[in-house]
Amino acid sequence: MLKPSDKWNWYFDEQSTYLMLDLGEDMLFQTNLSRKLLVNCAFSHNEFTVDDASAFQTYSERIRCLDINEYRQAELTLYCVAAKRFHKPVQPKSWFFDAQPCGHEPEEGDMVFLSNQYSDGVFIVLEAGDSSSLCAYVGQDEFLLDCNKCLQFGQPIKVMHDRMSCANHLFILTPMAMVG
Repeated sequence: MLKPSDKWNWYFDEQSTYLMLDLGEDMLFQTNLSRKLLVNCAFSHNEFTVDDASAFQTYSERIRCLDINEYRQAELTLYCVAAKRFHKPVQPKSWFFDAQPCGHEPEEGDMVFLSNQYSDGVFIVLEAGDSSSLCAYVGQDEFLLDCNKCLQFGQPIKVMHDRMSCANHLFILTPMAMVG
């Protein structure tokens, strides 16, 4: 399992035009954040901070419950940490999703369910705001937003809370007592 290190460094790669994470030992991780999605500080070298490690732990614990292999879990965790720290502030894109009868007030790390006429799926909350939150899609298949746009695994999007329903209950492991 991947463990955070204070030797990791974030940097923007001009060739690929994506934010990268140098994991040391000749290992690089390319995030899914392109130039247009990044805050200005992402274009200089940045150390992997204590806050990054804390976010890594939060997301890693929640993602562990998903039915995906260890490598995809690590990939998704790093996508989430990168988006939390470096994603540019954006307006919600709630029009892609159906309104829910009861809005949900999520916290960081919560799993939420979003749907529209084309798709439905689970997202992890990266940054919870007062009325909207930055989330990342955790599904393996594309999430169709409309006829022309879709979200890929780990891709972030900001959504108003009135479009979300809680999905935490789908991922809680309950202890079971074996009786003989």
